[in-house]
Amino acid sequence: MDLVFSIDLAPRIGLAVSSHCAHNCCTYTVRSAQCRSSPDFLMLVLIMFRPQQIGNLMVHNLAGKTAVVTGAAKGIGFAIAQRFSDVGANVIVADLDGEAATAAAGRLPNAIAVTCDVRDEEQVQALVDTAVNTYGGLHVMVPNAGVATVSPITELDLAGWRNVMSVNLDGVFLSIRYAAPAIVAAGGGTIVSLGSITALAGTPLIGAYAASKAAVVNLTKTAAVELRDHGVRVNAVVPGFVETELVTSQVQVFEQALGLPGGGFRGLIEQKQGRFGTVSEVADAVMFLAGDESTFCSGSSLVLDGGLDAGLF
Repeated sequence: MDLVFSIDLAPRIGLAVSSHCAHNCCTYTVRSAQCRSSPDFLMLVLIMFRPQQIGNLMVHNLAGKTAVVTGAAKGIGFAIAQRFSDVGANVIVADLDGEAATAAAGRLPNAIAVTCDVRDEEQVQALVDTAVNTYGGLHVMVPNAGVATVSPITELDLAGWRNVMSVNLDGVFLSIRYAAPAIVAAGGGTIVSLGSITALAGTPLIGAYAASKAAVVNLTKTAAVELRDHGVRVNAVVPGFVETELVTSQVQVFEQALGLPGGGFRGLIEQKQGRFGTVSEVADAVMFLAGDESTFCSGSSLVLDGGLDAGLF
């Protein structure tokens, strides 16, 4: 059962609370806790929470659970891994770049790094096995790893198409394929895939990426139906354009292809969705779908796009 305390109440029930801030979270340690109304009260409670929740101290339902995040060395993936770490979950930071994964995991408590190419079936299976063998089970899988190629369809070669599909779609399939049985064995849990707003409409220059994400959204729905009776919820987060290296590294290519002046792409984003999304906003959505706040939600696509998909202009 979740333990909830008001900071204002803590001194009155004999709790000495000290705070520490790291990254974008706050950690509160309840020391020498002696509750006057309950002598058997916990002697030590470590509680992690977001700053917006500072009015209440909560033990998150994912504390002590285990989550795997692929493509987690940077960007959206690292933000997601950090969120899980913030609430006390064990985190496996998986990435093709093993050195970067190790550095990222080193910034988080209760995290380990695993080098993993999500296109490789044996490596994905080994990733899940590592989570189970290290922490005793797997409760959350977030297949986040993804790549993009900017090119008109008529100029995109088959090798480029297949590379995007192998990472973005095969990687999600393999993650679900091997994570699902482990999550069932652990008593149930969640899978949260990463789609894209490009899955919902035609998007010039990134046809392979958009097609792969559309397939991910559909695969997510199918997995949700198949796994519902086994205690596994499967949902997708569908972000609009988020300010990550994957997007910003291609801005000049977009501007040239679309005939936009320098800075024109940002102006286009501001017109269509108000602003770029942030990695923290995506991570918050993943946490919502992974946690107990969304227990009746499965097979859904949570769109985060500033209204991009809602209007014609």
